[in-house]
Amino acid sequence: MRNKKVALFLTVILLSSFIFSGCARIENLKVKFGMKNTDFEYIKQNKIQKIIIQSTRDTGFKFIVTDKRAMNDLYDILSSAKVVQQKTDLEPDYVFEFYEGADKVHRFSYVVGIQKKGLGNFYGDNKSYVVSTRVDNDIIKNLSTLRKPRAFEDLYYDVILNFLDKYGNTLPKDKKVGINVSDDVEVAKYILSTDIEYFKINLDNKMNNAALVNKNKEDFDILISVKTYGYKTKVYKSTITVYNKADNSEIKYYAMCKYDDKSWNIDISTERQKDF
Repeated sequence: MRNKKVALFLTVILLSSFIFSGCARIENLKVKFGMKNTDFEYIKQNKIQKIIIQSTRDTGFKFIVTDKRAMNDLYDILSSAKVVQQKTDLEPDYVFEFYEGADKVHRFSYVVGIQKKGLGNFYGDNKSYVVSTRVDNDIIKNLSTLRKPRAFEDLYYDVILNFLDKYGNTLPKDKKVGINVSDDVEVAKYILSTDIEYFKINLDNKMNNAALVNKNKEDFDILISVKTYGYKTKVYKSTITVYNKADNSEIKYYAMCKYDDKSWNIDISTERQKDF
């Protein structure tokens, strides 16, 4: 009887050793073939006291992560990120700070959305990584309790393009027109670099004398500034102000958007709508 117990115990030990060594072998193979990196092991080793995630466009939009489950979720995503040689040239949307101690902080910039040609969208001083959109979908959006308008990524820029369709012919064709969204602090936290790049393409197709303002207001003859007035998931309101430097004139338009029957109804007028 005793011999049987000893044999069973040894069998369990051998099986456990095989399983764990097998898991280790698999992990090593993942690293070897670029399916996994070991650069974020300090998260797995519980060395991180907190993680701060800060929006680059809205200083008030910041998260402090201390929950171990959230940290482990982030580790899973980052450790499976592909290491690449080059990073994207788009402006970062967020900055991540991993606090390993008072004097040791790992800082990374993050651009939401995987870039073309394998450019890194999560990068620090020494390395760049291609990370999945799970960082935005599973981490940042879960931390945020704020509700942005439904399909904001399309609606916000569609309102501007709709305005240009309706009133663009009133703008001088020989003047440089600047579209300014950088001062729209109400929704700065929702403006992402990849969405801006897509908007630029649509804007180029819409008007050949218009461009997005990027800290260069002085370069334009006419400024079109967008300011979000208020929003819920199914209602979005904004003002669009056209300023002409030549005669110092200004015209304000009101954009009232409502989601109904699975689509947005966009109404833009020089007159304030009744329920604006």
